[in-house]
Amino acid sequence: MPILESKLDVRTEEFQKNRTDMLEMLATLDELYIEAEAGGGEEAMERLRSRGKMPIRERISLVLDADSPFLEISPLAAWRSNYNVGSGFVVGIGVISGTECVILGHDPSVRAGAFNQFNSKKLMRGLEIARENRMPYIQFVESAGADLRGQGGGGDPEQAIRREGGHFGESGRLFYEITELSKMRIPTISVVFGASTAGGAYQPGMSDYNIFIKGQSKVFLGGPPLVKMATGEDADEESLGGADMHTTISGLGDYLADDELDGIRICREVVAHLNWRKKGPGPTLPADEPKYDPEELLGIVGQDLRVPFDMHEVITRIIDGSRFEEFKPLYGPTLICGWASIHGFPIGILGNNGALFSESSEKAAQFIQLCNQIDVPMLFLHNITGYIVGTDFEQGGITKNGSKMINAVANSTVPHITIIVGASYGAGNYGMSGRAFGTRFTFIWPTAKIAVMGPKQMAGVMTIVQRNAALRRGLEFDEKANDERAAIAEYWAEERSKGLFATSRVSDDGMIDPRETRTVIAIALSACHNDVVAGTKEFGTWRM
Repeated sequence: MPILESKLDVRTEEFQKNRTDMLEMLATLDELYIEAEAGGGEEAMERLRSRGKMPIRERISLVLDADSPFLEISPLAAWRSNYNVGSGFVVGIGVISGTECVILGHDPSVRAGAFNQFNSKKLMRGLEIARENRMPYIQFVESAGADLRGQGGGGDPEQAIRREGGHFGESGRLFYEITELSKMRIPTISVVFGASTAGGAYQPGMSDYNIFIKGQSKVFLGGPPLVKMATGEDADEESLGGADMHTTISGLGDYLADDELDGIRICREVVAHLNWRKKGPGPTLPADEPKYDPEELLGIVGQDLRVPFDMHEVITRIIDGSRFEEFKPLYGPTLICGWASIHGFPIGILGNNGALFSESSEKAAQFIQLCNQIDVPMLFLHNITGYIVGTDFEQGGITKNGSKMINAVANSTVPHITIIVGASYGAGNYGMSGRAFGTRFTFIWPTAKIAVMGPKQMAGVMTIVQRNAALRRGLEFDEKANDERAAIAEYWAEERSKGLFATSRVSDDGMIDPRETRTVIAIALSACHNDVVAGTKEFGTWRM
């Protein structure tokens, strides 16, 4: 396979500025990660430790195999909201007793591990990853149930639930999802570290294996106050739902641990006896490092996405040995297609080098079919403003040919992994297998922007529409007032299109350091290969 040669000049002023800007963005990310790790703050963490409890990230680090990575999903959820960064849940992929697992953990230092609209999305995403990739699901449970206070922290609880999207919609679905995993023969394990009330009680209730901790685990549908109000009974926590009761009387608990460390040990033993076997093939190709330094990824993409860059330069720094067999390089050159491998896993790559034209759309549709024919997963690298528009292009069949590409993406059955490097606007996001198209994993760079269209274009379109509407009504169009509205609209469109805002709303699986792209893709590919990797020859009707 030929080596993809780099033409990047790292000595240019543009490269150095891009690198400096990227490092500044990564420094901001590091600060946010530290904030997320702090949970409910120093006082809340000390209160946990005084009760003999460990912070959630310590629990997870101890259950993982030594020196194994942990790929956290949506670590910056709830940024710029009234909730803590991270939203009080940790979700990710890690290796336990040699088995890749999805791990979810409530952070009891944040609102007692209660469910809110952000962490409910993270929870459902974790269940989705376990289901789609056939991975054992581990829950570290300690939850007060639904957070009835809502985002404002007060007010009418019923209105708060409706405002936040409805806990019954997502947290309630949790019960179904855990049970479905068991039906699919995907093991579910709960380690209960503290009080698990109401909806939180059903997490162990629906699990295959339950590990309770002596004197610490408490599981009940209604705690003593609710029991008193509902029945008049004065019940104490231990007899109502303590670890001893559930492991000796009710039978909800399967294992009784002496303390948290013992509970984590038992969890590792349970995973070890699962006899878990991956159905997909392992790495089959040499996994040597790229020929070019991944550090150089820092300077390729600038903050101004109107300045073009060559996606080949990204590709050659993330693939094994920088070896790349490009498909149809002379046809439809605004879309790069080709075969490579990442950490030994074969992969087909599609990367944007401009808008999608008819030719590049047709090339993509053919390439996607070929990847399905040979059971090879695909990687989509986004920097796309959309499909080309205009009279000549419409007459040339851009809608028809763009639809072929989207048809191929929608019907493809091999795993898709998406990295949004730069822009990802409009239907271009769909054609490049955006989140709505069942992509197995979606990660973004700090330079990413995601929107229906570019902010400047959006403001301009709104102006044209409003001016035409005024003309139709015979009204005078106030240009000055419109310019002010357009500037405000452009500002907010710009702010909300930024990758940091998108990732905080759990619209992807997390923002990553460009230098870690190769590793993140490799972990995602390995997760995908827990199940059979099988393509399809069945596609929807092509409009020829």
